[in-house]
Amino acid sequence: MKILVTGADGFIGSHLTETLIRQGYDVRAFVYYNSFNSWGWLDSTSKDIKKNLEVFSGDIRDPNGVKEAMKGCDTVLHLASLIAIPYSYHSPDTYVDTNIKGTLNILQAAREFGISKIVHTSTSEVYGTALYVPINENHPLQGQSPYSASKIGADQMALSFYRSFETPVAIIRPFNTYGPRQSARAVIPTIITQLASGKVKIKLGALSPTRDFNYVKDTVSGFISIMNSKKAIGEVINIGSNYEISIGETAEVIADVMGTKIEIETDEIRLRPEKSEVERLWADNQKAIELLGWKPSYGGIEGFKQGIKETVEWFSNPVNLLQYKADVYNI
Repeated sequence: MKILVTGADGFIGSHLTETLIRQGYDVRAFVYYNSFNSWGWLDSTSKDIKKNLEVFSGDIRDPNGVKEAMKGCDTVLHLASLIAIPYSYHSPDTYVDTNIKGTLNILQAAREFGISKIVHTSTSEVYGTALYVPINENHPLQGQSPYSASKIGADQMALSFYRSFETPVAIIRPFNTYGPRQSARAVIPTIITQLASGKVKIKLGALSPTRDFNYVKDTVSGFISIMNSKKAIGEVINIGSNYEISIGETAEVIADVMGTKIEIETDEIRLRPEKSEVERLWADNQKAIELLGWKPSYGGIEGFKQGIKETVEWFSNPVNLLQYKADVYNI
């Protein structure tokens, strides 16, 4: 079985690609073409991974390039997307092209080639602020940002191909994934990089919203579980820790793990518009447990602290920290 991983150069995609190769899978990594010939985070992967890695440089928005990438593949793990919420406020058109049309390109090619399985990546942001908790897969979808609206569109496009053409699609819906290599547009790297750079007073947005943080190793195992499950076809499956914590409490946990005190300053530019802020996310992961036999290894407060510890260790390495701009707000 040859597996195509789109978005393999990104945070979750690079971890997933490495894990698949270590488990003996034949992987083709679809990375975003650029003139630097950069493979994103795969540039820094180990030699034993690189020697077993086939890389395809392209653009998920280009139908012909997507078809070329998918030739000879049996399975597609589709992660390529634009994910930054603040950036979607001023450039929503790019989110439609990348997230919705990019997904359509995958689905069209999969239908043409008879691909045996597509795992499409959704996001907990499609639920918007929780109307009830924990949030199961039947929760209404609420587009509270152009980003989340584009992901709702992509998810529905994937499901429409399953219902219309029996395209073998499964949808993974990870809650807030964190860990080594995550972009500083996310809150946990934002906190860690500021503290690791010697700051005591750090800048954040809203502190009251809650999130269900999911360590990247658990998200990766969720992808592989869904990929290997026939029962997952046609299903939407939450991958989350079933543990809720506020942004303010998260900052305190990180400061405690890093052995420092913290003072938080609200930065107006980091605040979402009032009706766009997702106030509460808390995953019901029962479906994943029952359907896949998947369980988070980093669940609850102790699991969260362990995940934060491993994340801090990575970011505290000066070589890794140099790749981040702690003084600049990353949208």
